[in-house]
Amino acid sequence: MTTAIVFPGMGPSRFGDAARFMLLDPYARRRLAVADEVLGYRVAERFRDGGADYSEYAQVAFLVNCLALADRAADRAGEEPAVCVGPSFGQKAAVAYAGSLSYEDTLRMTVAMARCEEEYFRTHHQDVVTHSFTRLPEERLKVALAELDADGEWYEFSGYLDDGFHLLSLRGSRLDRFRKRISDLGGYSMYSMRPPVHAPAFAGLRRTVESEVLSGIPVRAPRMPLVADQDGTVLDSAEGVRTMLLDTFDRPVDWRAVVDALTGLGVTRLLFSGADNLFHRLDRTKRSFEIRNLTPKSAVSARR
Repeated sequence: MTTAIVFPGMGPSRFGDAARFMLLDPYARRRLAVADEVLGYRVAERFRDGGADYSEYAQVAFLVNCLALADRAADRAGEEPAVCVGPSFGQKAAVAYAGSLSYEDTLRMTVAMARCEEEYFRTHHQDVVTHSFTRLPEERLKVALAELDADGEWYEFSGYLDDGFHLLSLRGSRLDRFRKRISDLGGYSMYSMRPPVHAPAFAGLRRTVESEVLSGIPVRAPRMPLVADQDGTVLDSAEGVRTMLLDTFDRPVDWRAVVDALTGLGVTRLLFSGADNLFHRLDRTKRSFEIRNLTPKSAVSARR
């Protein structure tokens, strides 16, 4: 049985179980101590006081916990995944786990990218939101998009997650009408993200990160197959990893392509390392793989 480790995308992050794991688990505490030293502040305290779901501090905490759970699985359960993937925010943990960046540089990169994003969206695309919706097959989706086109509305895809499950970036002023149309067509709206993500319109953010962040961070070839979340490309070079990290800003996630790539590599089992509310639940994922979930909450419960 071939196992791939999946570092999930980041959902809204609260202090709760994430912090309990980070402060009590020995693997998390080791990762946290390094983060505190590298970043020059106490991550848990900033996370507690940060307020925003996707703050710089919440992002660092999520990264710490994802990697600590992988450490724990390797040490206590003998997990030795042969392939690695990290959709969306999960890229950051994935490149550290695969050895393309040191943990210290991954921490620095995460903070620098978070600050670039915050600054960029403070002055750009302020009315844009990324909306997720499901149960809308291709033909009905075309109807909804044709109506946006007819009204001259801008939109771009930010993710292709499963059959009938998409992420679409559009103007926030149109969101309520779009949500209602999805419902009228038999679909189901899930959540909306601000700031928005993964759309071609954000090429300016990509250029900023390339010049201000990645230009100063050494990227190495991965020590294991690393699957790009944009198109399922199996990466084996430093340049490929660097491109993937930049593509996250202006190319949509395509989990369908990732699943195809993983099955093509002979993967039959996925080890999700981190709190995942989405990818392990997708029909395509459940049909294709045996799944094991490692979360801060389950680790805390096991400890108790």
